[in-house]
Amino acid sequence: MSTVNPQPLWQPTAERIAEARITRFQAWAAEHHGAPADGGYAALHRWSVEELETFWKAVTEWFDVRFTTPYERVLGDRSMPGAQWFPGATLNYAEHALRAAGSRADEPALLHVDETHDPRPVTWADLRRQVGSLAAELRALGVRPGDRVSGYLPNIPEAVVALLATAAVGGVWTSCAPDFGARSVLDRFQQVEPVVLFTVDGYRYGGKEHDRRGIVAELRRELPTLRAVVHIPLLGTDAPDGALEWSALTAADTAPVFEQVPFDHPLWVLYSSGTTGLPKAIVQSQGGILVEHLKQLGLHCDLGPEDRFFWYTSTGWMMWNFLVSGLLTGTTVVLYDGSPGHPDTGAQWRIAERTGATLYGTSAAYVMACRKAGLHPSRDHDLSAVKCVATTGSPLPPDGFRWLHDEVRHDLWIASVSGGTDVCSCFAGAVPTLPVHVGELQAPCLGTDLQSWDPSGKPLTDEVGELVVTNPMPSMPIHFWNDPDGSRYHDSYFDTYPGVWRHGDWITLTSRGSVVIHGRSDSTLNRQGVRMGSADIYEAVERLPEIKESLVVGIEQPDGGYWMPLFVHLAPGATLDDDLTDRIRKTIRTQLSPRHVPDEIIEVPGIPHTLTGKRIEVPVKRLLQGTPLEKAVNPGSIDNLDLLAHYQELARTRP
Repeated sequence: MSTVNPQPLWQPTAERIAEARITRFQAWAAEHHGAPADGGYAALHRWSVEELETFWKAVTEWFDVRFTTPYERVLGDRSMPGAQWFPGATLNYAEHALRAAGSRADEPALLHVDETHDPRPVTWADLRRQVGSLAAELRALGVRPGDRVSGYLPNIPEAVVALLATAAVGGVWTSCAPDFGARSVLDRFQQVEPVVLFTVDGYRYGGKEHDRRGIVAELRRELPTLRAVVHIPLLGTDAPDGALEWSALTAADTAPVFEQVPFDHPLWVLYSSGTTGLPKAIVQSQGGILVEHLKQLGLHCDLGPEDRFFWYTSTGWMMWNFLVSGLLTGTTVVLYDGSPGHPDTGAQWRIAERTGATLYGTSAAYVMACRKAGLHPSRDHDLSAVKCVATTGSPLPPDGFRWLHDEVRHDLWIASVSGGTDVCSCFAGAVPTLPVHVGELQAPCLGTDLQSWDPSGKPLTDEVGELVVTNPMPSMPIHFWNDPDGSRYHDSYFDTYPGVWRHGDWITLTSRGSVVIHGRSDSTLNRQGVRMGSADIYEAVERLPEIKESLVVGIEQPDGGYWMPLFVHLAPGATLDDDLTDRIRKTIRTQLSPRHVPDEIIEVPGIPHTLTGKRIEVPVKRLLQGTPLEKAVNPGSIDNLDLLAHYQELARTRP
């Protein structure tokens, strides 16, 4: 790609740079820990990866992490997998998440919003009281450190209380959103054998009520380790037989007791999408998440007590856990439970306005949908409080950057970020003191030795390579559940480059320090030895108003050939005639290259996704190669299984 330095779309002012927490941190770290005082972010990042132990020690001091037992050293063993962080230390994540209750008791810790879009506050004092009451009840139910506690819950305050109460007693939290079907939930929860299940009777989405009592009954039957089920009557129904009432467990005025656990004690279990088998049950630690999220939210996202943090997410996605960690920085967290587009596409902008969100996070797909719908957020809403719009889930196309700049505000900080469930954080993304270039993530994150490697392990600049991380991060999994010898964990990240984390994304690190994400490397297109990212093709094709969404795969043929079809889901009223086909080909050829032009363009009734909204390229590729459906994909991981029948039939009938 070009190494020419284009003009940035956005440049922080000198005042904004001076006020940023990361600027103050750098000056303090220079004085106390030998960090470079000059050279800006690039120098600070270089120091953070070269002096890894000193950097993380500085993070714990800057954010006043409370170790009830001191650590012996920062990094006991730095080998990957198996790095040991802060051995000897004890602490509690929930204690840090509730610290602001001491000084800001009557201010809102949470703002809960449903599809009426009317925010309802939960104060710091009430959040702390509910956590204290519920933690005492969990202990009374026999929940002990290490026991798993599960939630089948939407993005509501009760879910935050349940997570924090679980962490307070040293339990291990895990959750799924209530739009997951029973099989999807059981594929996850049966692996970890929870002792308590928090559940709603149903949820509201798109203006409709969805009763989930039948699925809850099935979960109770199929999870024999459950000692208690807690009923949250979101739709107003009575508790089923044998279930406990949420209101009774959270009524007491009880100060929370925080179990002091080792730094690497499990905090929660997150799950991979599980498109080709059982979801990986990814275990992250109390201390690792605490220090990683303090760094990410406090320094990179520049969040503090005066901020309001809104990210559109569900409890089945790591971004929910990341959102809850906003409490660590004393920030008011906005919880939205509902459809991202109800009653209209502009719903999320309305929520940002009504909650006074200062950092608003969403998906790249939502930004592009707003652009396609011709929305004008700043004209229709007061977004003066919004300092930053962040996006994740997929790369934000250049047109998305320009649209946010033009339609929200010219001085808007646009933060496209990329990370993974695997670390529950970002590898690259938001830096409040750096310029924003169209189509690029601002920089690798502090403490993250992010590199782009060729197949032989040679670092690349201004060339596409594998995303690798060459130093351990505190929030890397401590292990996978039910992986006693660690082989599944090792094979997921460390089989390609021994001792180095390979994430499975294609990236370019530019010569000016920014990052470009090209899509997943395990589904990357490879024509005549040239690797291409699917995201680049989607960005070009989906500019056309007739294309609602697209999917491209590359398939190696038995005769040595290569077949690259592009599947298109058309907008209502559009027809895939010769004219549209020609325009698609011309668009790709002109904006990318002749090599990117697909062999065929095929209309499909829809594009299948994981339950967290990501296009499933690899299972479609496997279906088209003739793999049976039950071996190509885990049915419980797909949003609309019926769509896969179309691809399966194409594989059967194609010559």
